[in-house]
Amino acid sequence: MTIAHTLGALSVMTASLLAAQAAQAQDNTFINPDWANSAWYIGAGVGQSRATIDEPRLRASLAANGETVTGFTKDQRDTGYKLFVGRQLNQYFAVEAGYFDLGKFDFKSTTSGNGVLNGEAGFRGVNLDLLGQLPLSQRLSLLGRVGMHYTKTNTEFSGNRLLGSTNTHASERKLNAKLGLGLEYKFSEALALRGEVERYRLNDAVGNRGDADLYSVSLVYKLGRPASATPAYQPAPEVAPVVAMPAPLIEAKPAPAPVSEKVSFASEALFDFDQSTLKPQGKAALDQLLGQLTGMDLEVIVTVGHTDAVGSDAYNQKLSQRRAEAVKAYLVAQGVETSRVYTEGKGETQPVADNTTAAGRAKNRRVTVEVVGTRKVAR
Repeated sequence: MTIAHTLGALSVMTASLLAAQAAQAQDNTFINPDWANSAWYIGAGVGQSRATIDEPRLRASLAANGETVTGFTKDQRDTGYKLFVGRQLNQYFAVEAGYFDLGKFDFKSTTSGNGVLNGEAGFRGVNLDLLGQLPLSQRLSLLGRVGMHYTKTNTEFSGNRLLGSTNTHASERKLNAKLGLGLEYKFSEALALRGEVERYRLNDAVGNRGDADLYSVSLVYKLGRPASATPAYQPAPEVAPVVAMPAPLIEAKPAPAPVSEKVSFASEALFDFDQSTLKPQGKAALDQLLGQLTGMDLEVIVTVGHTDAVGSDAYNQKLSQRRAEAVKAYLVAQGVETSRVYTEGKGETQPVADNTTAAGRAKNRRVTVEVVGTRKVAR
């Protein structure tokens, strides 16, 4: 496949992935971290590959055959690409299989007596890797990979100084190790961008061993995203007001005791992943809460944001505070006096479940809204 065809295919795939993601964003689909930590995904990457041509060894071989090298040029860079499919095992690990083409690398040499020796080596194969992911925040992760690759190497020589025993066309298939390091940025839970450098241990089919590096940028798309769901409003049991016994008609009835109602919303019900802007479903859920306050003399509302333990303490603290402020802003926009609404961000400091499990982390990502007021007494 030529470089032009390769880039064209990758461009079509990239456009398709971005279009699909835009359509999902337009539909405001429900974000589900638990799904993302077990999903299948596909991806494609392109970048620059680099290899080292052993110039001293080639010069020494020509000199051993009585040749004097008068010129030597080499091209140790080309365009490489890869296509891959993977399965997310959990938040921290994935298994990935792929196909890669590192391109071709060549040299041209001239010797005394109008001698010429040219060579070219190309590498392509398949790989199987274990991918480790360390979240630095809810969107950015550090990547590390280790794996094996089975690569076919084609090496060709031409010219009138073929060193006697040189095979003009050699091919070899070898299983070797590979390593990689990079970063991944999530645009959403379905679409991410990776920047990586990978080192492939290689044989060049004529007895040499060396390394080739691929510096690439890739798009990753997770498959089977679940449909969104409108969050269900589930208020906490209402505390019944204390009602005094009827007093003589000449005495006024005592004022009703204050009522406290506390509701906890899952963060995914109100906000998109790593965002602090209320979704339409979240606004609808808060509207339901406000509807329950009809007939109450409101005293104060307290909104408190909480997160799970993924990401740094400082980042989670700021995210929880922004989400609490977003809930306050919406309540004020619906007519609640701003002086009666208080906000607080607790970050990851008050978990209600185990942060080592997906179900526990989902429970810890929440926003609580506590309303204090008195019910009006019908006359």
